[in-house]
Amino acid sequence: MDLNKEINKLENVHLEKPQRIFTMYLNTDPSDPEQQGREWKIHLKNGLNNFESYLKEGGDSDEKRNFWAVKDKVERFIENNEQQFAKSVVVIASGDDTVWFAERFQMPVKSEFFWEESPVLDQLKEMREDFPKTGLILTQKNQIKCIDANLGMVNDTQLFELDLNTEDWRQHQGPHQADASMGKGGAKSSKQDEFQERFEANRYRWYKSVAPKLDKLAKEYEWERIYMVGDKEELKDLEDNMNKPVDDFVNKNLLDHEEHHVIKDVVKA
Repeated sequence: MDLNKEINKLENVHLEKPQRIFTMYLNTDPSDPEQQGREWKIHLKNGLNNFESYLKEGGDSDEKRNFWAVKDKVERFIENNEQQFAKSVVVIASGDDTVWFAERFQMPVKSEFFWEESPVLDQLKEMREDFPKTGLILTQKNQIKCIDANLGMVNDTQLFELDLNTEDWRQHQGPHQADASMGKGGAKSSKQDEFQERFEANRYRWYKSVAPKLDKLAKEYEWERIYMVGDKEELKDLEDNMNKPVDDFVNKNLLDHEEHHVIKDVVKA
């Protein structure tokens, strides 16, 4: 999902009565002390019921029907997706089906509900500012993993592995497997010392050859922020040969860690 495009589209939405836009920010963060008993269900029920009570007292019949249509869609979305909830849910919808934005996020929100002429986008914009399109480049000798992330979620993963026989970097898409070997060129346990010597002697040259591939990836993914994670010397060699600026460095070996955990550990949104 491209949040910039979604926000730009929603900014142009303005409906006249009896149509209205429902905006919901729902905190579903299980790590929040106030959510230990899944209190979000109570907040959701109360938020919807408050609008329903208000419309019963003063809304016209068409506006009531529009709200009930939205309420039905929201409740069905919640029911169908609550097993996959992370930290928050955002729903923006109209009763006539012209507007429907419903997403689960890995970023926290304050629970709020609105029934107005236009969407209320403040918290969505805050998310965009806190966590723009982000690239995480993880090094571990002859392996480099790139994580494309947005709003705390993993969009894609690319792994570059150096073939020690041909000295070519091979690119693979998808999550890295933790039990992958270090290549066929003598990186097995019985040849660790030999590999280490060869790697240190050629590291700068090898990283120089892969740097343009990483620059190309950063351009394709439109990364607005880049983190490098790994050995300090490896990161320096890689940064020296990349054109894209790096925002922060983390000296940890996280290449074999699960991607979502890496984002949580590295990115302090």
